[in-house]
Amino acid sequence: MEYLIIGAGGTGGCMGACMTEAGKDVTLIARGAHLKAMQTEGLHMETTKKGNYTICPVKATDMEHYHGHPDIIFVCVKGYSLEETIPFIRGAAKPGTVVIPLLNIYGTGGRLQRQLPEILVTDGCIYIAGEIKEPGCLWQKGDIFRVVFGVREPSEYRDILAEVKKDLDESGITAVLSDNIRRDALQKFSYVSPAAACGQYYDAMAGEMQKPGKIRDTFAALIREIDVLANAMGIRFETDIVNTNLDILDSLTPEASTSMQRDVKQGKLSEMDGLIFEVVRMGRKYGVILSTYEKIAAELKERGF
Repeated sequence: MEYLIIGAGGTGGCMGACMTEAGKDVTLIARGAHLKAMQTEGLHMETTKKGNYTICPVKATDMEHYHGHPDIIFVCVKGYSLEETIPFIRGAAKPGTVVIPLLNIYGTGGRLQRQLPEILVTDGCIYIAGEIKEPGCLWQKGDIFRVVFGVREPSEYRDILAEVKKDLDESGITAVLSDNIRRDALQKFSYVSPAAACGQYYDAMAGEMQKPGKIRDTFAALIREIDVLANAMGIRFETDIVNTNLDILDSLTPEASTSMQRDVKQGKLSEMDGLIFEVVRMGRKYGVILSTYEKIAAELKERGF
């Protein structure tokens, strides 16, 4: 199958590297110095699991110069960049193309589907700690690399999704074809949103959140509030999400942080609205009190965010 990955940062780039190394037909969409470096020198990977290595050549281009029509499009951009991908996806898709968004923001697939009614858009999420270290070089921290995806309605299922799972597994990426993606995507959100909120509020990296104390307690309190919200939405998790998410946190290297925190530090656009303020709005919509989120959101707004 032919794959297109929009976004070559810590999620899309790491996926592209693993899939290319496994012999899959993958093209990465990138831009600027990062794209130029990949085109001339390949994609350098620095990982805590496999060590350092280089994928060369790697198929990479920008939206303007891509003329293919892939079977699968993975969308791995930040939430604030999603809108600009829509005309490109519409032009690249062929009959039967499936779009799999792997963003941090909950509900992205459904929103994207409404804007692309002629294309099947699933929901999905990814568990990985990765970032661009410098143009053409990605830093993947920790051992977790898992992609969860699936259709929101059983009637939308296509056999090609099982082929995607197989290709991801063969690429060394743990793939889960979910039978309840609404629940599973919210479970991923129950980690990344509290991690971003807690990390930004305390200006803390993973190492500070791994230590017993008020920072770790705040992280756990935020997770519990997502559980409360899930119950109000009619979603029941099959695991203790507090312990599950603490285990994920504890598996990271101490210097790991969320991409939202890194964007804020660099003065870039960030996903703060979708990761933090949207949770407060959802709490009000579903009539539940999320006091820790309310407190953090109010403080962040006072700081000018």
